[in-house]
Amino acid sequence: MDSWESTSRSLKETAERMHQARETGLAKCRTLIQTSAKCIRHIHRHQFAEAASLLAEARSIADEARRALEPFPSVLHAGFLHDAEKEMVEAACVLAMVRGDPLPPPDELGAMPMSYLNGVGEAASECRRFALDEMRKGRLESAERLLDAMEAVYDELITFDYPDSMTGGLRRTCDALRAVVERTRADLTATATQRELIEELRATRDRLADQAPGFHS
Repeated sequence: MDSWESTSRSLKETAERMHQARETGLAKCRTLIQTSAKCIRHIHRHQFAEAASLLAEARSIADEARRALEPFPSVLHAGFLHDAEKEMVEAACVLAMVRGDPLPPPDELGAMPMSYLNGVGEAASECRRFALDEMRKGRLESAERLLDAMEAVYDELITFDYPDSMTGGLRRTCDALRAVVERTRADLTATATQRELIEELRATRDRLADQAPGFHS
């Protein structure tokens, strides 16, 4: 029994360290998700410097979470870390896409492969909101550039045809992104058509005014 008691005591100490690591990791991941969400809000406000600062903070928090969990691989690969990393990747990629920069690679962000892929997919979907704002402000060229970037992300993501248990639900992310891309394309087409119609009406009004000096619009 002495041997069993010794083994039990040792395992209990290991379990306690695992528990403490998990609690630390969970707290860091919650902070990481909140910081990433703040980063995205600043992006939509065109506050890119603030967003970049929050992204740097998020990357530091992610590093701390990984370090806390690293001694225990079974906890390191828990779902909560995947979800938190995904939010950070989303923020990083939204910032890159709206600024026209290359997407940061996963090793730069320290993200796991499937966290990265899902985060990129969600970033492309999130860009719809920015594209709609650009359309409302009449910046159709900017919105079209974003749509092209969203389509490029989708075209690559659908080539990762692996089981959902391995990809963390990437197929669902792709399905959602496809719908977002199609809606955004339809909105952009309708907005462009409306702008062309308005320009034609203005041109017609100007021609009528030139032909009839007494004409009032």
